[in-house]
Amino acid sequence: MFETSFFERKVEDFVGVYTGELLAKVYPSFIDALPSQVRAPILDTISALQYRLAEYIAAMLKSEETAAAIRRFVDRQLDELLARRIENTFSEDVFREIAGFAQARFDRLVNEAGFEQKIGDFVSGRLDDLAKSTETLAETFTPETVAFLKERIDSQVPPIVHHLADIATSQNTRKQIGALIKREVDEYYEQLSLLKKIFISRERIHREVDELVNKTLPKRIEEYLRGPAFEQEAEAFLNATIDNVLARPLNALIGQIESEKFDSIKSQITHRIVEMTQSDELSQSVLNYVNEAFARLRPQTLGAALGQLDPEAIDRAKEFLTKSLLGLLSRDDTAQTINLILSSQIERLLISPIGRLGDHVSEHSMKRASAALVERITTAARERLPNAIAEFDVGGLVRKKVSDYPIEKLEALVLSVAQHHLKTIELFGAVIGFFIGVAQVIYFWLTYIPGR
Repeated sequence: MFETSFFERKVEDFVGVYTGELLAKVYPSFIDALPSQVRAPILDTISALQYRLAEYIAAMLKSEETAAAIRRFVDRQLDELLARRIENTFSEDVFREIAGFAQARFDRLVNEAGFEQKIGDFVSGRLDDLAKSTETLAETFTPETVAFLKERIDSQVPPIVHHLADIATSQNTRKQIGALIKREVDEYYEQLSLLKKIFISRERIHREVDELVNKTLPKRIEEYLRGPAFEQEAEAFLNATIDNVLARPLNALIGQIESEKFDSIKSQITHRIVEMTQSDELSQSVLNYVNEAFARLRPQTLGAALGQLDPEAIDRAKEFLTKSLLGLLSRDDTAQTINLILSSQIERLLISPIGRLGDHVSEHSMKRASAALVERITTAARERLPNAIAEFDVGGLVRKKVSDYPIEKLEALVLSVAQHHLKTIELFGAVIGFFIGVAQVIYFWLTYIPGR
């Protein structure tokens, strides 16, 4: 049977017919498909399972295992997110939109109504505070700031000295100095007596003045102004002046300014600040600054960029997300919501029509499943059927059943069967005898010759 594949063909035919009927049959919903006698117990079992599942979900959401799993999940997902490069996370359009938004937000801020009034109030308040303050400028600025101011001012001394030397030795200056000296000489010469005028020549004095002004004086002035001594004196003078100014209290410095002029200074400062903030150059500078910041951030990862802003931000973000998720999951209404969703889905599954299974299962899958089922059945039959047949004693089973059967019932059974079959035999005998008699009569009638 197995060598000729007879059994396998029979199994294939049976599985094919059964599969075809199974796929072609239109099934109602799961509840309608259940037999009426088992429908109530199954529905009760499903309800009990829903209740047990709700208790399990509520306990699981508040367990330590869930908390540890949430922490691992948050750490893993956040680490994967922070390991991505910014340039791979956001497109160029996003960067342009952010930069444009920053520029537009800045422009709207500086051009909104009342912005100038806010700046004016701020400037006025700060200047009024300074005017009432008894602190000195030295206390207002840090020592590093004071040293920086002195250094910047001292660095401008050599250019100023050179410029002064150029001015002092210029031709125009020499002419003015020469004219001044000559005028003094002429006034002095007019006061001389006639005898002295004979021995002193005005023209000679003028020539000596011209020589002094054009040759000797520029050289002396340049040597002095460009020398290290004057530069040191100038730096010492400026530093002393700065120290004197810084040592004076702010209220004394600002108190020397007249009230009207002080208000004018406030107005000018406010106007300059507003004009600067509302200028196109500052708006473009803001856009350029944002673009430059993005250019520096693009090659970096999200974690590195966030670490530069705040090294502890990543840990705080992980802790915040973990606590938020755990707080959300540990709430009773979360478990109730999940249970309501599960209950609604189970109810939908129970009442939704199943339809034809062939519409839900592909032909290839059914063929593969049928082939696997035929192979399993054939293999099981090849392994177990011969032993089962060998162990199955039909004759002994019949003999045992007959021997165990009561004699009275067996006799009645035999008589009832024999009576039934004897009646059938008698009936068939009568019918056959009738036809034989009729045939003999016909034969006798046809072959009979009168007077023979």
